[in-house]
Amino acid sequence: MSSESLPPIPAVQTNGLTRTYGNMTALSALDLTVNRGDLFGFIGSNGAGKTTTLRILATFLAPSAGTARVMGHDVVKEANAVRHVIGYMPDFFGVYKDMEVTEYLDFFGACYKIPTVQREKTVNDVLELVGLSEKKGALIGALSRGMQQRLGLARVLIHDPQLLLLDEPASGLDPRARIEMMAILQELQRLGKTIIISSHILSELQTLCNRVAIIEKGKLIYSGPVQGVRDQMASGLVVWVRVAAETERAILLLNERPEVAGVEQVEGRLKVTMSGHDVDHSFVAEVLVRGGLKLVELKEDELGLEEVFLRVTRGETQ
Repeated sequence: MSSESLPPIPAVQTNGLTRTYGNMTALSALDLTVNRGDLFGFIGSNGAGKTTTLRILATFLAPSAGTARVMGHDVVKEANAVRHVIGYMPDFFGVYKDMEVTEYLDFFGACYKIPTVQREKTVNDVLELVGLSEKKGALIGALSRGMQQRLGLARVLIHDPQLLLLDEPASGLDPRARIEMMAILQELQRLGKTIIISSHILSELQTLCNRVAIIEKGKLIYSGPVQGVRDQMASGLVVWVRVAAETERAILLLNERPEVAGVEQVEGRLKVTMSGHDVDHSFVAEVLVRGGLKLVELKEDELGLEEVFLRVTRGETQ
């Protein structure tokens, strides 16, 4: 069997994963699979259950029911084994502001029992990876928010984990720092890391992640490829058209085509919905021009994750 036909190997597998707090259900029967090598986006509004899931995967929280396996290890029965293969970065983490950058990382290297002779090289390597090499001797308190986030990422990389669990790593960052963080995550994926990143900044995950899951009110709504979520939530490909005149005639011409599911007029433009997602919409211009109409605008409506998220969630949180 060729390597191309081999099925993907799960890095994370949950079955019926549930967490309750008294009468409140934070997570309800979550069945989730994240494959090795994925840069996986975990999407949901605040309180949807993202942090609860990540804390269970990181062995900090016991599930009320169901199971979760990380790199083949059960998070309850084999918690120590799980901790050695993961790097968990919570949405808010404390930093020792009076420590120097290298001192901070050396401390965590010692916690992971990295031998003293190896630690200096390991610290230098992770600092280079997150772009902080020039800040080795700086006090943590003097670093910007973006640099502190990158230092937090360096800390979870110190023991070379296979899986990174990152809870809102771009939270509170300015646009430049956010872009830098996303570039680092892409580089880590290229180096073979599996990454789960939770966020509600959907537009960034759209281009960053190869697979996503959408969670609402503790329940999984969708899990799969980024394109798949758009296809599932949209009724069909939409093309926006504007003609110089004779709008009614344009509607008649387009409605005659079997590829068109419907045409409606919206604020001077025509919203043309195709019968499916894989329809080649190049015929639209041809039909209108051949019909003697002057085409002013033709634009495909790209359904982004932001729009999908608004469609499938109603803002309901615990």
